[in-house]
Amino acid sequence: MRVVTWNLWWRFGPWAERQKAILAVLRELRPDVLGLQEVWSTDDGAGLAEWLAGELGLHCAFAASEAPGRWQRRIGDDTVGIGNAVLSRWPVTERAALRLPAPAELDDGRLAFYARLDAPGHPVPFFTVHLNSGTRARAVRREQAAALVEFVAAHRHGTAFPPVVTGDFNAPPESPEVRLLRAGGLHDAWDHADPAAPGATWDAANPYIPHPPVPGVRIDHVHVGPPGPGGLGAVRAVRRAGDGPVDGVWPSDHTAVVADLDDGQAVNAPGRSGS
Repeated sequence: MRVVTWNLWWRFGPWAERQKAILAVLRELRPDVLGLQEVWSTDDGAGLAEWLAGELGLHCAFAASEAPGRWQRRIGDDTVGIGNAVLSRWPVTERAALRLPAPAELDDGRLAFYARLDAPGHPVPFFTVHLNSGTRARAVRREQAAALVEFVAAHRHGTAFPPVVTGDFNAPPESPEVRLLRAGGLHDAWDHADPAAPGATWDAANPYIPHPPVPGVRIDHVHVGPPGPGGLGAVRAVRRAGDGPVDGVWPSDHTAVVADLDDGQAVNAPGRSGS
């Protein structure tokens, strides 16, 4: 099962051209499930998640932020919403959204979003999250990560497939907020990456980053619970994607993270570590 997490940089920059570049990357990856953050939507029901799902032949579930005002003021358009999305090869049978805790001065409606996927054999409890950004928000992110761990615990039941938690944590792997996930029984899929492979998802090479960290930093993560029977959900491979321009256009200010998990199927799809 191929899992992708990606922050799509909302409606910033050359968003219409970026939209095409995002689709090109995803078509090449052929994901089974996507956890997406900073996904735009409009008042007429249209949105990036629905468009991508239609182009890729996937099911779509979207959770809109309840407080998009700060985002909208940045682009001067109050008709565009923002939220998290899950796109899946399989139908979504349950969903729930959690508005993450934040003080009023730092609250811009960040969410954790849960979707249960009706995958063959074992339903998949899948989550995608977007924590607050900035050095001032470190304590806030710790509270948000703690709330996320409780949210995952409340929805991981009833299946042998381990919970899969994706998202933009705005924090590196060694940070206290990310370590909370490990304390909650989740492990970092990147532990299975090639040690020589580039890992920064907030990368100095990306022209959209005004003051890039040098070297870059990995702030986008896939975490997975302990494998089920026979290694169900075990991480087989992990890497970056969307880490360069497509026809001269960088898709996002973040790179994607791609993780291939054991889905318990005996036959793998061509070109993948798992189906």
